[in-house]
Amino acid sequence: MTKLDCSVVNCTFNKENSCCKDNIHVGGQGAKVTDQTCCESFQERKNDGMTSSCGTPHKPTEVSCDATTCTYNQSCKCHADQIQVSGANACHCEQTECSTFNCK
Repeated sequence: MTKLDCSVVNCTFNKENSCCKDNIHVGGQGAKVTDQTCCESFQERKNDGMTSSCGTPHKPTEVSCDATTCTYNQSCKCHADQIQVSGANACHCEQTECSTFNCK
């Protein structure tokens, strides 16, 4: 399991720059650079000014990952000690990325 820090503050699962979801899915099959990855678990927070309805952030978090070209990917699971998901002002999962991605 991976410690997940997330700067996608407009995601419904984000609370205090951490993820409240106990598992996420990172997309990016065939990725060569970070912006070819994304957090497919992203859900845009719809309530303006409202805080997340999720509970306590989960650290560590299970991360399934399609970016098999990443050095941290083993059998479609992330084995990095810590990852950063970024995407300020994202409205869609394609506007997020795994900033920790490192191409083999």
